[in-house]
Amino acid sequence: MEQLKIGKFIAECRKQKNLTQMQLAEKLDITDKAISKWERGIAMPDTSIMLELCDILGISVNELLSGEKINMENNNQKNEQLLLDMAKELEKKNKTIWSSMWAIMIVSMTALFAGIFIAAFLIPEGIWQFVAVLGICVVFLIPCFYALKLEVSVGAYKCKNCGYEIVPTYSEALWAMHRGTTRYLKCPKCNKRTWCKKVLKK
Repeated sequence: MEQLKIGKFIAECRKQKNLTQMQLAEKLDITDKAISKWERGIAMPDTSIMLELCDILGISVNELLSGEKINMENNNQKNEQLLLDMAKELEKKNKTIWSSMWAIMIVSMTALFAGIFIAAFLIPEGIWQFVAVLGICVVFLIPCFYALKLEVSVGAYKCKNCGYEIVPTYSEALWAMHRGTTRYLKCPKCNKRTWCKKVLKK
């Protein structure tokens, strides 16, 4: 989806309806700054108000997301293209989140080992060395929990037994035994616990 194209289309449709940004904002119960951001291609309308926006502008959701009026003849082709574009955007977003998760884990592990090394060799043995190592381990756990949250937010875990793709809750993933990104989960379809491998595509 091209946000600039969609933004210009929203502006054109608004002007055709003789509405100012303020008037359109009042109808949608949002600020005129939000309308301005849409029309400049900085942001997209929230899905919760997309139908209402289309109704006010007299266009379909497909036309809004295409950024142009659609003839009935090529409507199906546009629908397919929109679905493909949305799938590509979701895949790109998932890969970005996945890369961020691994980056957090690598940086955290490096910092953990560096911290323990410093504590072991530069701090004299005793209570302060123990406190330093304990503090480093606690600090290390914070990005680990965040990385797990990122891991759970994308893709699914594939059941080794039946192939069903499981989307567990954060707590289910947290308490499940794991080897890297493979977790021991209960499949809601076959009702068996197996080692489920992470897959990005659901």
